[in-house]
Amino acid sequence: MPVNAAVIRGVQKLVLYETRARYFLVGSNNAQTKHRVLKIDRTEPRDLVIIDDKHVYSQQEVRELLGRLDLGNRTKIGQKGSSGLSRAVSAHGIVGFVRFLEGYYIVLITKRRRMADIGGHSIYKIEDTNMIYIPNDSVRVTHPDEARYVRIFQNVDLSSNFYFSYSYDLSHSLQYNMTLLQTPCDAGESEELNTSGRQDSFDIFEEEGLPTQVVYGLINEPYAKYVWNVRLLERVKDIVHPDWLLYIIHGFCGQSKLLIYGRPVHVTLIARRSSRFAGTRFLKRGANCEGDVANEVETEQIIHDASVMSLTAGSFSSCVQVRGSVPLYWSQDISTMMPKPPIRLDQADPYAHVAALHFDQMLQRFGSPIIILNLVKKREKRKHEKILSEEFYPAITNLNQFLPPEHGIEYIAWDMARYTKSKLCNVLDRLSMIAENVVKRTGFFVNRPDFYCHTLRPDERWGDLGGKVTPNGRLQTGVLRTNCVDCLDRTNTAQFMVGKCALAYQLYALGMIDKPKLQFDTDCVRLFEELYEDHGDTLSLQYGGSQLVHRVKTYRKIAPWTQHSKDIMQTLSRYYSNAFSDADRQDAINLFLQVFQPSESKPHLWELPTDFYLHHSDTMVLPQQQHSYTHWWTDGVLTFLPSPYDEAQCEKNRRKVTVKRVNRFEESIDIYTEFFKPYELTSFDDTFSIAMTNSAREFMPKTLGLDPSPFTVRKPDESTKSVLGKSSKEEAVLQRKTAASAPPPPSEEQISSSSEDDSEEEREEDGTASQRSTPVRLTEPSDSSRLHEDPPQQRLPPVRETYGLNLLVNPPDEDLLIYHRFAHLGQNQHKVERRDDMKKLDAGLSLAPVSLFPSDSIYEVSAPEVDVQSRAVFECHVQTGRGWVRTLCHDDVLMYREYIKNRYM
Repeated sequence: MPVNAAVIRGVQKLVLYETRARYFLVGSNNAQTKHRVLKIDRTEPRDLVIIDDKHVYSQQEVRELLGRLDLGNRTKIGQKGSSGLSRAVSAHGIVGFVRFLEGYYIVLITKRRRMADIGGHSIYKIEDTNMIYIPNDSVRVTHPDEARYVRIFQNVDLSSNFYFSYSYDLSHSLQYNMTLLQTPCDAGESEELNTSGRQDSFDIFEEEGLPTQVVYGLINEPYAKYVWNVRLLERVKDIVHPDWLLYIIHGFCGQSKLLIYGRPVHVTLIARRSSRFAGTRFLKRGANCEGDVANEVETEQIIHDASVMSLTAGSFSSCVQVRGSVPLYWSQDISTMMPKPPIRLDQADPYAHVAALHFDQMLQRFGSPIIILNLVKKREKRKHEKILSEEFYPAITNLNQFLPPEHGIEYIAWDMARYTKSKLCNVLDRLSMIAENVVKRTGFFVNRPDFYCHTLRPDERWGDLGGKVTPNGRLQTGVLRTNCVDCLDRTNTAQFMVGKCALAYQLYALGMIDKPKLQFDTDCVRLFEELYEDHGDTLSLQYGGSQLVHRVKTYRKIAPWTQHSKDIMQTLSRYYSNAFSDADRQDAINLFLQVFQPSESKPHLWELPTDFYLHHSDTMVLPQQQHSYTHWWTDGVLTFLPSPYDEAQCEKNRRKVTVKRVNRFEESIDIYTEFFKPYELTSFDDTFSIAMTNSAREFMPKTLGLDPSPFTVRKPDESTKSVLGKSSKEEAVLQRKTAASAPPPPSEEQISSSSEDDSEEEREEDGTASQRSTPVRLTEPSDSSRLHEDPPQQRLPPVRETYGLNLLVNPPDEDLLIYHRFAHLGQNQHKVERRDDMKKLDAGLSLAPVSLFPSDSIYEVSAPEVDVQSRAVFECHVQTGRGWVRTLCHDDVLMYREYIKNRYM
């Protein structure tokens, strides 16, 4: 049966040519062997007129076409001074087309940077864009407010955390993409790809009658919820070829390299921010009428063996988590200049209608069980966060009474802020217990069956693992949904602990470690912690306007006292952003996502008192169909549970996939050629130019004698780099210099009261409590005293630290005995010959041959035996050098035929 493969988009390099009447957008694949042309009319002042030339041009044909266009658009025939066709800009993709009050604009990606690699599929970050006005100046109808809309639109910085890929669907999880490749395709529903090109070309092997090896190329419809330019491409989606459509996501993408004794393992973190009900911190809270919640982010961690670059042959594993606001109708009044605006419930929802819509989406995408980890406060002097918990839990109870008990929504409420203040409880220990239970319930995705070593050395925790076991590996069923009020600091720490627990199971499943358990202060966990904090800082900047205030080190209670001043600055930055800049950012997001479309017949965007009506469609139009309060899930969802409905093999999902029958050597599915580019001269810097966030080498100790394993617990003075960006020795020196004049370290109560985790009432309540300082032990006492005695210049490391042993001490008697035996073996090994009269000398020592050769001496070695196949290859090589050409085999004929067809025809 033919195999499946993902189709690489055929438009990766674009050049925009300009004439007075038209724009010609020429797009080509990476090898520049196939070109497409898009014609954009510039004579229409308001409409977008696009003509997609369906013909696929070769490089020579497109040069002739551009030459004719240049010649035909000159003002005078035969004039060579002024060109009729000018090159405007080069690009890597189209973001979309947008119109405000005048004509249309085209937004092009002009710079990109490779951020990650997943099985040869490159993920790029947008570095720069160009927004070009399409209509000619002669037909332009100006409007006084056009420039203001352009400025608002450009407030969405496309060079900040927007990502795309030509061959990998970033809007779906790795489990979805790989499950799709393993789904059998119906040959009757497939269609030919590039049939016209095959008919026009001449096949020199046509008369030999060799069969063509068929591969099914799959083009999947993206998940629109996590695509940010769906509305910008909606106008041309049905007009142009799918190769022109490039979908981008917003959020975070980072990749780090973990070295396990030289074996490279890539740890990739991808965060997809929802484009529905998107906005800033205080302006977007709760959910809208369609069940879309604010600050909804899907985080996926992917672990794969980087030594094998293939989605089908490599070893991959992934785990997905979700964060999002509490799915209720609630908001916060920002009219008063308060750091903590009061929480209010906007609408009564006794039947949990909006929560039902939200969890219906989650059941379709993730399956069951849906586990909710609610981290908001339970005990407050004045009700603030507790209002949400009192409404959220009854809503879950109401929905669960209609679901089957085995697929019910699980609810875990834990006051993380109160545990942080406790002197007896460890926050991360409790989170580790929750994470262990969550991973055992949902499982994770892995694309290979269990190793035999798991049977030889079974682990009791591995046998209790949940999810769905298949012949090809494991599938994740269900997901953890974490929320606090802002879904920033506490949520990121909780997700890190769940990700750390899942990382141990993933490495165990891939055969990297012998037990599914990872300890803190190892190179692996430090690398993963820094990756997660970059992820948290990025999401916090996008939603809250500042970086994280509370980090993992804060909850571990090992953060230095200097971190407290940074927390205060981040809190002030967040407050300033929420008070002064969030409104402008919200207008830009509404305009970019086309939630608001300007028109001369309605008020301008800056004249609207609120955007509530833009995000709640039922307030303007009555719903056509009333959603059931009891049967609140979509038809067919329960049939496939616990597996997700979106991954089921049903008719609805088959219509989302386009199947193309292509040749095995077709460029549109050849990931190897796409990545390594064997047809051109490349360099290592260009081929492997992935912007790695971190590598395990940065955390490994630089001295000899220490275990280089990334799973060994390090002391603070053994690590090269800490998560805060400084080495532990630098932190120790900084702490000693400032300890005499600095105030005491902040207590857990003070740390916990500087951001959104605490209200003003709790600060008053904790004001009378005794402050307990938490000193940070970074070096041993003997080390600190030794550092005071050292001169200012850097001292030489001790001999034992450099060579692993002390050369000034005589070796013990056991080691000397071993050395004498080794020397005696060497003396007897290098004898000239062994004769019968020398048996007396060998009586004291019995020597056995250690080589596979029959004779074992330095003077005589038997030649190794050569098998028949190797001898035939060598003889063929010699005959070819003499001018004798052998008959090509079947695979060589296929490969040469495709090479001739792709390169010269």
